[in-house]
Amino acid sequence: MNNESQIFGIRAVIEAITSGKTIDKLFVQKGLQGELSRELMSLIKKNGITFSYVPVEKINRLTKKNHQGVVAHISPIDFHELENLVIKVVESGETPLFLILDQLSDVRNFGAIIRTAECTGVHGIIVQKKGGAPVSADTIKTSAGAVFNIPICKVDHIKDAMFYLQGSGIQVVAATEKASEPIYNINLTNPTAIIMGSEGKGISSSVLKLVDQQAKLPMYGEIGSLNVSVACGVFLYEVIRQRL
Repeated sequence: MNNESQIFGIRAVIEAITSGKTIDKLFVQKGLQGELSRELMSLIKKNGITFSYVPVEKINRLTKKNHQGVVAHISPIDFHELENLVIKVVESGETPLFLILDQLSDVRNFGAIIRTAECTGVHGIIVQKKGGAPVSADTIKTSAGAVFNIPICKVDHIKDAMFYLQGSGIQVVAATEKASEPIYNINLTNPTAIIMGSEGKGISSSVLKLVDQQAKLPMYGEIGSLNVSVACGVFLYEVIRQRL
């Protein structure tokens, strides 16, 4: 855990949550008692923050300070509001290009995707608050610092984000091997959001049902699948090729 973004102590974590900081990781000692700890747990549930109950030995390994049974890791970046970002992009006159990551879990893949997205002019990356890879020190390093140059939006539900994008005239295209059409047959000169799935499961079936188009990459090898960050790069550069 990066000590620069680590906070500890019940009151400090309460203040961080109340002030709107994004909590990437939160460890709470098992069996924690007291009025302050109840206030903290209430805030955690109210804000839908993912946390782990752990033995005190685990927390002692994370910090030698007086932690009071609570250690948190704050995201090093500020996240953007999706609605405000979409309005800003549409009003700019540029053709919107967004990237949706459905439960991507590997921080290095996340960083590599952020780097490619920044290089290809993506206007914003949309991730779900729960279940996805955090913006960690590894993410920042793999992104070569691009994480500070591209807006990232955290949303409660991917589906709600899709509905908002579609309502704003932005087509949602799923990158999936289940598609019948190759990416080269899809018109990407229109306002577009590309959705990439997780490393193991791909895009969830409930999300796939809601997309406007599905597209795949031609595969000639025996493995039958690409690393998600590589596949994402191919999709984004096809957008650029069509829009040039």
